[in-house]
Amino acid sequence: MRTDLFDFELPATSIALRPASPRDAARMLVVQPDGVLRDRSIAELPQWLEPGDQLVVNDTKVISAQLKGRRIGRETEPKIEATLIKRLDGSRWRALVKPAKKLAPGDVVRFGNEGKVCLLGHLDAEVEAKGEEGEITLSFSFHGPALDQAIADLGTPPLPPYIASKRTPDDRDAADYQTMFAAKEGAVAAPTAGLHFTPDLEAALRGRGIELHRLTLHVGAGTFLPVKVGETSEHKMHAEWGAISAGTADALNAARANGGRIVAVGTTSLRLLESATTEDGTIQPFDGETSIFITPGYRFRAVDILMTNFHLPRSTLFMLVSAFSGLETMKRAYAHAIASGYRFYSYGDACLLFRARD
Repeated sequence: MRTDLFDFELPATSIALRPASPRDAARMLVVQPDGVLRDRSIAELPQWLEPGDQLVVNDTKVISAQLKGRRIGRETEPKIEATLIKRLDGSRWRALVKPAKKLAPGDVVRFGNEGKVCLLGHLDAEVEAKGEEGEITLSFSFHGPALDQAIADLGTPPLPPYIASKRTPDDRDAADYQTMFAAKEGAVAAPTAGLHFTPDLEAALRGRGIELHRLTLHVGAGTFLPVKVGETSEHKMHAEWGAISAGTADALNAARANGGRIVAVGTTSLRLLESATTEDGTIQPFDGETSIFITPGYRFRAVDILMTNFHLPRSTLFMLVSAFSGLETMKRAYAHAIASGYRFYSYGDACLLFRARD
């Protein structure tokens, strides 16, 4: 399909720069299977689900993947900003850097700044390889847990550029940009639909007979990028690591056999569930990478309901929700959301999507 079919105009004033407080006070646009739109709030989520439904959340934890430093070992020492996007092994990461033109293979970048140096000393990394569009491979001087601790000491959470370009990230973001389910470190972006949850909301869901299950998908930076090619078939998704335990798979399959619906909290949960599900609809345990790219025409095998935030124009995520609820329905829903003052993107409001009728 042409990528321009997924374009729309979004006023800058629609982009949320801070989350709602409390988190479950955010608004929720309900998109029903027949395309009817309802303006509701996150706190009303239990009323839209039924006893026996199964909510699936992503328990990944955002790491402090944003690092600042300088190139050393040459006459000049320009400042370098790096965002870690994928761990390759115990000491190597793939990263996006600015300005990439200042680096070449063999260069050394020293991360850290005055007043904030990790306990093990400065964190140095050699540029091992250089790719396209600012992507490089960094080989760090530390390995394993020591490297993880150094990154945690020196780095900051990598807020999306549409927030970071409008205000300076601060200490509030360290808490605001993690979900209450965050447990397993590895993401470089938050699974943002999960940001709306509070202990009170979880208690209300369980009180209605709705179970919560956890999976892990370490969200990569490529998930949120606009698609730059003319046809969706030409776009290549970045692979992301995920895992679904045997116990979770068994519980979800048993609930579905008893008539329960699968409710994915976020596109990350949906993508991993669909990656782990066979043609006959059986959810399998999963441990590995997925680069699934869902566009209109995809036949969903696992997920019945999707709770998700509002996404960027031309993004793979807007394509996914258009596949789930229908392109024309989602264009109409987004136009309604913009006109009604819904807040967009990571810190914004949410929509509850019921899968379009076949």
